[in-house]
Amino acid sequence: MGSVSPELISISYLPPKGDYENFVDESHYAEKLKEWGLSSKKQFFYKEKNLQYLVIIKGYEVYGKNEVLNTIIIEFQDGNLSCIHPAYLKEMQAASFGKGEYTDALDVSVSSDQYDNQTLKSPKEEKSNEPVKKKEKKEKPEKLTLPEEKVHFSATVKQFSLSWNNFNEENDEVIVLEKVIIQQDEPIEVGLAWCSHSKTLKKFELSTGDELEFDGKIVKKKLAKGKDVEEEYIVDAPVLYKINNPSKIKKG
Repeated sequence: MGSVSPELISISYLPPKGDYENFVDESHYAEKLKEWGLSSKKQFFYKEKNLQYLVIIKGYEVYGKNEVLNTIIIEFQDGNLSCIHPAYLKEMQAASFGKGEYTDALDVSVSSDQYDNQTLKSPKEEKSNEPVKKKEKKEKPEKLTLPEEKVHFSATVKQFSLSWNNFNEENDEVIVLEKVIIQQDEPIEVGLAWCSHSKTLKKFELSTGDELEFDGKIVKKKLAKGKDVEEEYIVDAPVLYKINNPSKIKKG
């Protein structure tokens, strides 16, 4: 491999604004790759000006009316992040992309060990000489099959928080719920979930510990951290599910 071409510097990076969605685990990563039409691997080609670079997928942004559209966040070997449409990244993997020949433009200062395609390491991460400690195996959370229709919930208010909104570039008020259960013939224990602190909910003047019942629709969407928030607004655990448009609210 040759040294980095000066053209690497001229790439027009489109860094993400604020926080973006991370992958929950390997199965979530594989699921999103399949959704985007990408093969299940850890490195992909980014092609520009007859040069190609190896990149990894760090996460994704969501947008659209129903928040079902994605923009992929890729990381170059120099540590720079950039946004790219899933379909465009998919096109770049084809040998016929651009109908030209591409030359590798990879940094020789970044070894394959530092840019491990099995562990998604950043080239900025340095290896430690300390002996590697065996990680305790964590039990993967059970994957929930979420109903697509509106359902009835019971839940308890855990805390109030702030979540960064990439579209208006400010923090939104949200409510974090715990002991969330979908009440049906066979109840589904969700655990933690969040929802917007809407005008409808504000009318109830909720407090931590309040028990609620309501109807709503649940989707898989991780709560984004707020920017520059006080400690009381920091959530101590990942919240992976969002409840949209709660209605018929009853406060216990």
